[in-house]
Amino acid sequence: MNRTQFDRYLISLAPLTLLVCSHVGAQETAASTWSHSLSTGAYYSNGDYGQDDNTTVHYVPVSYQLGVSNWQLGISVPFIKLSGSGDVLFNSGGVVGRNDPTALAGSASESGVGDVLLSATYQLPAFNENGFFFDFGVDVKIPTADDSRGLGTGSRDYGVKLDIYKLLGAFTTFSTFEYKFRGNSALFTDIQDSFNVSLGFSLPINERWSSGLIYDFRQAAIGSFGDTHELVPYVSWRQSEHWSLMSYIVKGFSDDSADQAIGLQATYTW
Repeated sequence: MNRTQFDRYLISLAPLTLLVCSHVGAQETAASTWSHSLSTGAYYSNGDYGQDDNTTVHYVPVSYQLGVSNWQLGISVPFIKLSGSGDVLFNSGGVVGRNDPTALAGSASESGVGDVLLSATYQLPAFNENGFFFDFGVDVKIPTADDSRGLGTGSRDYGVKLDIYKLLGAFTTFSTFEYKFRGNSALFTDIQDSFNVSLGFSLPINERWSSGLIYDFRQAAIGSFGDTHELVPYVSWRQSEHWSLMSYIVKGFSDDSADQAIGLQATYTW
């Protein structure tokens, strides 16, 4: 039986958590077949993130996803470049101010491989084509980023999430509820587990173009920081059966958000 598979990865850079979302689109996939997707892109942001000076972030992930029956297995390996003051540290889950800004003081620019993210999602078979679709997922952040250069926290994190989708005519509505279990970090004495929520919709413009809007809420992962609220409008273009392209911007509504943020993602599916 075919079901609507909504592969969604959102790009939304907040001071505390980064959720990378490489493609937004609806497609029909047979549950008995194998599927593959390879994606890459570029994300740029600039802002003070609630700190004294500005920090610029360049984030370039390369991701692979394998679909087997009702399972989606993925791996993402990012390249990160940070330019700015030493009081901001990039985590594979976000950009945050550190407890001890003297540890990397004077560091103007750092770059390298970020934390690797492994994920597994189970798509619950649909009970009704007009009803809700549910996906259950887990992920593990492997601390491959060099924490001594401010590219990661040096800790292993875990996450669990529930995705819910529903078709309303031409609209596809979706929501994600996620909880992050964060490991102890030498750079963060008050790091804590956190809860994230994303709500949005996708609307096809024609056979090749679609657009949508996502609201992203992120609970503070550091006790001394506030929660984050952001809106992410996007446009997606399916060039062919295999190729798709998505662009987006991020509008933050908190002091911890970037002043400017924009991204582009290309995906090849076979």
